[in-house]
Amino acid sequence: MKKQTLIALALTALLAGCDSGAQLDPQKQTGPNPELPEAKNFFMPPMQVPEGVPWKQGEMPKVAQGLKIEKIAENLKHPRQVLTLPNGDVLVAESNGPAKPTTRPKQLIMGIVQKASGKGGEGGNRITLLRNVNGKWEQHTFIENLFSPFGMQLIGNTLYVANADSLVKFPYQEGQTEIRTPPQWVTDLPGGPINHHWTKSLVASPDGSKLYVGIGSNSNITENGIGAEYHRAAVLEVDAATGATRLYATGLRNPTGLQFEPQSNRLWAIVNERDEIGSDLVPDYMTSVQENGFYGWPYSYYGQHVDTRAQPQRPDLVEKAIKPDYALSSHVAPLGLLFYQAENMPQYRGGAFISEHGSWNRTPLNGYQVVWVKFENGKPVGLPQPVVTGFLTDDQKQVRGLPVGLAADRQGALLIADDAGNTVWRVSAQ
Repeated sequence: MKKQTLIALALTALLAGCDSGAQLDPQKQTGPNPELPEAKNFFMPPMQVPEGVPWKQGEMPKVAQGLKIEKIAENLKHPRQVLTLPNGDVLVAESNGPAKPTTRPKQLIMGIVQKASGKGGEGGNRITLLRNVNGKWEQHTFIENLFSPFGMQLIGNTLYVANADSLVKFPYQEGQTEIRTPPQWVTDLPGGPINHHWTKSLVASPDGSKLYVGIGSNSNITENGIGAEYHRAAVLEVDAATGATRLYATGLRNPTGLQFEPQSNRLWAIVNERDEIGSDLVPDYMTSVQENGFYGWPYSYYGQHVDTRAQPQRPDLVEKAIKPDYALSSHVAPLGLLFYQAENMPQYRGGAFISEHGSWNRTPLNGYQVVWVKFENGKPVGLPQPVVTGFLTDDQKQVRGLPVGLAADRQGALLIADDAGNTVWRVSAQ
């Protein structure tokens, strides 16, 4: 067993003794009205760290009845997002976070934990193109020398890429397997030197005139100072033609996935909420995003539940904080969102797939799966249904993969970028 794994396990044992673990069934923390216990204060917050172990030959995630799963790409370097192009090619953004300072004990611990759980290691800083040729998926290096790329969008013949510190674009010609043209700068995005939440999610408006960028906070709860949060914990609107940028919505701690819900045509986001106040707080969520809306971070959560750690307090902002539409339960760390409209898996048409990357801020662990939520009249209903599981072993001691980006391919199958497994999975009707 590697040294960093032993250290992480020792930390887990130490921190587990500081908390009795989750008291609520995760299902009680899903839906429009999650149960919210009292916040707790810890000398060291609860933590549980599974050991990162690669997929063995022939191993793969489990899928719901009536589905099958196959591997279409491997040996990638932290695949994060997937985007299907009009001709059926699939782009995969490979990256890990840029280097961060380790001036605080928490930052040092997080670095150790990430390496042990499979979340560490060098990212590709590139985009790989996958092409299906007679049933075999080829891999082509499409764009290199990017800076922790995450979001991707194609508008006409222009490919937009959200790096950790900037939005750039490239000319695209259908069928090409590589782009060597230097990136053209569109606009700066909040970046380093801290860049706590570095991923920049990206979606284009239905008419292609605007781009929406999800920008995570630069801390858990402003411990790096409110000055470090400029234009963060927000969704930015970017004019695709000019690069002009404005704040579209704020108070969203880490909006990691953005999509337009097809029935209502409204913008939705999945959001990673704050940590370190208990295994049952705070539920991550998905919500429609209102223009000029404020969603609470850092001063409150789920509407008017005040977080006393944020100083100075802002009761004026707490009063207008919007309650999210739908809770996903605590510490599932959602990273991918897809409103499914294809015909390959008709039982899931009209709902939303959500990838739950999982975190170590809860015991027992939560997430580590892809779920589906039914939508009716543009709103989520019912409980999340597990669709792809098995990334985490049943005893929660080992993690073999971490689902992130989601997309539907041209045949309507579900594509999943597996961050720790360095794999892209394809799920379709059996």
